[in-house]
Amino acid sequence: MTDYQMARASLGARLRELRVEARLSGRALAEALGWPPSKVSRLELGRQTASVEDLEAWSVACGVPGAAVELSAQRRALETHYTSWRRQLAAGTRARQAASKSLEDRTRRFRIFETSCVPGLLQTPDYARHVLRHVIDFHRSPDDLEAGVRVRMERRRIIDEPGRVFDILVWEPALRTALAPPAVMAEQMDHIADVIQRGVVGVSVLPIAARVSVVPAHGFWMFDEGRVLIETTGAELSLTDDDAIAPYRKAFAELSRSAVRGAAALRIVARARQGFISAREG
Repeated sequence: MTDYQMARASLGARLRELRVEARLSGRALAEALGWPPSKVSRLELGRQTASVEDLEAWSVACGVPGAAVELSAQRRALETHYTSWRRQLAAGTRARQAASKSLEDRTRRFRIFETSCVPGLLQTPDYARHVLRHVIDFHRSPDDLEAGVRVRMERRRIIDEPGRVFDILVWEPALRTALAPPAVMAEQMDHIADVIQRGVVGVSVLPIAARVSVVPAHGFWMFDEGRVLIETTGAELSLTDDDAIAPYRKAFAELSRSAVRGAAALRIVARARQGFISAREG
């Protein structure tokens, strides 16, 4: 059972508690609400997510209208799916990469902001190999490194598919963070420069010295208008409620206004590359 399913089951259990405390059978509650009995059953078993209106009506029918506030708070928590990396990586990096690919295949517009590493869709095989090695070692997940790299490279192909829009924004420190040896980092900078020059996807760089109106606290990925993913050290957050997504939509627009593109972005990438070349030669 996923964290989301567990949260929905917990909400259903609370609904059942309210009904039992009101001494109502499932059928009696359904009649009072004008619902089919099956809906009451699905909500209590966590097989269906109640709407805000459902929760308000349920509370009133059970004689505790004030409970709607508590229930609505529980429902809002459902919109933030919190999944630990331990659980995400239990089957290895390949399965995790495949899950990402599935979501990406369903998405038409991507807005990606990265603060600490090169976005996965722009990674070279060697860079991805070092990043995934860090992930495997840190979380002590099954070591299927090469399989994970293969799927990550398969994910990259999506940027050449027609009918998709990519706005990829990278904070300058992400280009300079040495997650791999200097030669690998230099090759990674070459690849980013090539993507910018080809113009297949929109890639912009947020200079470290840029004046910003939003603190670039962490990276996030927006998939169309319906989902935002945020990676933390211990877990991945998946936001699907529009109220939760709206700040990220605004933050991306604000940060994009401070970013540079084209030749200016290439100059930043070139400086980062030169830094790795100098490190290798030193």
